[in-house]
Amino acid sequence: LLCPCLIYGAYIFLPFDAPLLPTVSARLVYTLRCATFATFPIVLGMIVSGISRLCSSALEPFGELQREVEIHRTYVSQSVHLFILYFFNMAVLATYLPQELLKLVPLLTGLFAISRLIFWMSYAIGRSFRAFGFSMTFLPLLAMLLWNLYGMFVLEPENLLS
Repeated sequence: LLCPCLIYGAYIFLPFDAPLLPTVSARLVYTLRCATFATFPIVLGMIVSGISRLCSSALEPFGELQREVEIHRTYVSQSVHLFILYFFNMAVLATYLPQELLKLVPLLTGLFAISRLIFWMSYAIGRSFRAFGFSMTFLPLLAMLLWNLYGMFVLEPENLLS
């Protein structure tokens, strides 16, 4: 319930509009540029994972990892997988959205980045707290997937393979 409220509030109250993007290629470039900001939590996680690996007291590099190192490594791995799903769904979504709704592309990118950071912090606190951050990442991703399938098979079935 929080994700749609956040997106709607940001859509109404944030004072920016998407640039005029009449072609599909311009929309894909815009999506690619927005998606670079979604990699920020992943890059930050890689840096912290590397630092925690260097600072760990493990004498064997291939031995058992400490809990702190394992948390960061798992976070980076899961974030990369979710980013790939996010990016492909966002690229397809940008081709189906009308011009006035293209403001959703940077808003969903910001939500993805913030929710991954929330997941990382809650995962470091304890594994039982990570459901909120994961649901803030996964449920918008699922909504994008359902909208993309609806757009492909119901709105424009004649352009499915073109």
